[in-house]
Amino acid sequence: MRLLRSTDLALRVLTRLAVAGAASPTTRQVAADMDVPYTHAAKVVAELQHLGLVDARRGRGGGLALTERGRTASVGAVVRTFEGDGDVVDCEGAAPCPLNSACRLRGALRRAQEAFFAALDPVTVGDIVADPTGPLLLGISRAPHDG
Repeated sequence: MRLLRSTDLALRVLTRLAVAGAASPTTRQVAADMDVPYTHAAKVVAELQHLGLVDARRGRGGGLALTERGRTASVGAVVRTFEGDGDVVDCEGAAPCPLNSACRLRGALRRAQEAFFAALDPVTVGDIVADPTGPLLLGISRAPHDG
């Protein structure tokens, strides 16, 4: 299973903010650090803010901060939210599969997808930035504008 770009970016934003400490990088700085378009980062940050995982403040002294809810958020829940409830394969698309009514693969793929999410459920954002990962992330997250 391959994650959507927005899911990958959401996880990277959360981990970046988890190691930011007292710093409050802006969405533009996070986008530059991750080499992604600002508009894409802004959409992801807006969704993370809507979920209560990120606090975004505008203006002078503003920036992004991970909330306590964001630090304890289940990676599985974040991935589910960004990936949605859709099936791994589209059996009923423009050209529906002729095996749809008697297919065993669809159920097996759904179970595999749920197992994937279930494996991520006990993992929190805080867990994925614990030593030795956190210090490494901090070192590679610094862009020239961070000083």
